[in-house]
Amino acid sequence: MYVRNVEASALVDALAVELQARVLTGAIPSGARLRQEAIAEEFGVSRTPVREALRKLQAMGVVVLEPHRGAIVRGPTSHEVREAYDVRAELEGYAAELASVRIQDSQLRALRDAVALFRRSCESLVARRDRDSGWSAADIRTWTRANDEFHQQVQQAAGNERLRATIADLHLSFPRDLTAIVLKESSRLLEQNVDQHAAVLEAIERRDAPAARRLMVEHVHTAGALVTLRFEQRERAVR
Repeated sequence: MYVRNVEASALVDALAVELQARVLTGAIPSGARLRQEAIAEEFGVSRTPVREALRKLQAMGVVVLEPHRGAIVRGPTSHEVREAYDVRAELEGYAAELASVRIQDSQLRALRDAVALFRRSCESLVARRDRDSGWSAADIRTWTRANDEFHQQVQQAAGNERLRATIADLHLSFPRDLTAIVLKESSRLLEQNVDQHAAVLEAIERRDAPAARRLMVEHVHTAGALVTLRFEQRERAVR
């Protein structure tokens, strides 16, 4: 009986982790309804572990279980978004400060490559908008990966694993595509984002720790303000 219970618990945990990952990557959007029968069929399990996994996600704040509607993916509030970006700005600013002092030549080359990759990603998205073809979910994932690469290279160059783990833990609270969803509406904002990445790189290249920190803090706060505004507008619309 004990072994069976352990196996059941592991299955519930695995289902919860997979569903949370899909929410965080944007594969399952905020407001989506998670149907127990569909999930059970996809994973080839009974509805019991699915039900327990959804309860686990509710405790984590990922979904809300509503009567007669089932599990609804919960989007963060504007207040939660603002708080998260405030903390993230300070943490990533500190990472940029450390990186400007500790970065090695190979890491600097990797950071330059990340900035170039991000620039190409944004140029491609602007071109798609100019052709009126719009952004697909794949486009958003590509932009998000390019953006993440830049920030991860800075954090790696900082050489502080506790700091990097803390930033990663903060990211687990929110979908990774929040900024992309907002920026996709404006070519000017996309270009501004590219310029901000380049400015952080230049400060790190100069080994200017105060400037690197200040520029990264400003960069994250800019993105946070845009995302927070969008959530505030959404909240007013549903009142």
